[in-house]
Amino acid sequence: MSNVALVAARVAHNLSQEEAAKRLGVSKRTVQRWEDDEPGRPQPAQIRQLQAVFGLPAEQLGFPPGRSAMVVEDGRGGHDLEVRFPPVSTAPSRPPASDYSGIWASRYEYFSSSREETYAGLHHVVLQQDRGTVSVRSLPGSAASTMGMDLIVDGVILTGRWVEDTDRTGHYRGKRYIGAIQLIADPGGSRLAGKWLGHGKDGEVNTGPWRLDYLAPANRATIAEYDRVPG
Repeated sequence: MSNVALVAARVAHNLSQEEAAKRLGVSKRTVQRWEDDEPGRPQPAQIRQLQAVFGLPAEQLGFPPGRSAMVVEDGRGGHDLEVRFPPVSTAPSRPPASDYSGIWASRYEYFSSSREETYAGLHHVVLQQDRGTVSVRSLPGSAASTMGMDLIVDGVILTGRWVEDTDRTGHYRGKRYIGAIQLIADPGGSRLAGKWLGHGKDGEVNTGPWRLDYLAPANRATIAEYDRVPG
């Protein structure tokens, strides 16, 4: 096992361990230790540098939280979006669903009560799997928001938590949203489709569809290719 959250973030930024160490101002051995399965929590100055380099809070980099926080806002009621996805027809072929590592296109839908419309959130993401654990991290150039998931794999079912820090200049002004998610892989392992669950502005629980489509293996060339806005 390894700290797949940090590995996924590093891979999403297209950095080797040595390159990450240089940006972080630490040794390569320190980066290797942080990517172990029980990394401990770095010193406060190192936490700040990690967050600055990867643009993610420490908890999304696989380090034990110093404290936890939950965003709760006031507003109107919850919404449940029901969407059925068509069968996969154009996804690249890949091995059977034993390892979901790679670059994927992520799309979720949500209803904005303040604007009374349905919107889609799009990211290119890196999935990094270590046995029964999967970390998902968005490529920094694919959206103004940052999104991640930490999932447990049980065959074709992936279950866990999602976190998104919204665009600081957008409608939600950099607010953090946290929720649960469950995805089911199609027989070929090229699509993961399911639903997210999360809190609404008035404290009620909302749900909506979430889909990931496989694009390519994750390597330096493909990460550079997909580090852009989808479409």
